[in-house]
Amino acid sequence: MTDIFDVIADGTRRDILQLLLRRTTEGDAGTSVSQIVAELGISQPTVSKHLKVLRDADLVTVREDGQRRFYSLEVDPLEVVDDWLVPFLVDAFGDSAPDFDYPALPLPDGAAHAAEVVGRAAASARHAVTTALKRLGA
Repeated sequence: MTDIFDVIADGTRRDILQLLLRRTTEGDAGTSVSQIVAELGISQPTVSKHLKVLRDADLVTVREDGQRRFYSLEVDPLEVVDDWLVPFLVDAFGDSAPDFDYPALPLPDGAAHAAEVVGRAAASARHAVTTALKRLGA
């Protein structure tokens, strides 16, 4: 089986996954190769090469309609990444963190980028504080 971390390590593949996620939240039932090429501005052979890797890792599914193929995101394999990453990002509540159930509404691109930057900064700051407290024996 392909190592999921090797698959998502490539920036182009992450861009494709993000595009498919966005289009899924917008209600699309699949995205064609030509749509991916147009939106990402990369060549069709490059897109096809990366889609093959994503298919082999079960991160995308494909639906055929004549000669066209429509790709959709399959998030289940990303649970491995989530399981590995969560211990590094445990929040101040630890295991007693409240479980919030909220609808996943798509954010505008600018807001999504800002939220990602803030989230990464918060995780980095939390890690720095936790490390400093451990060194102080607190």
